[in-house]
Amino acid sequence: MAQPCRGFEGAGSGYNRPMTERAEITVQENAGQQRYEASLEAGVVAGLAEYEDLDGVRVFTHTEVDDAYEGQGVGSALARGALDDVRERGLQLRAKCPFIKSYIEKHPEYADLEG
Repeated sequence: MAQPCRGFEGAGSGYNRPMTERAEITVQENAGQQRYEASLEAGVVAGLAEYEDLDGVRVFTHTEVDDAYEGQGVGSALARGALDDVRERGLQLRAKCPFIKSYIEKHPEYADLEG
């Protein structure tokens, strides 16, 4: 089971330069590792949100953003992309991760997904 939310430990990119201007952030599911990844234009994984699927409920267990990208919208883009995917798949969610839980509290349009 994933650890509680903590600082970013890297996703193997080895690339750790802060963004100097607003880069496009792409969120994709990596089903093999049971997580969503937020990547920058250069292919750098700047954040991830781990989950477990239990009986039609996607349980978010851990979210992290590389320190170099904190405060630059990566976490919000990651949460939004992951929650939109949950909605599109017709799943419900449970937020064990404090970041995802807080995001839902600030964005009540996702509250209906909680199961």
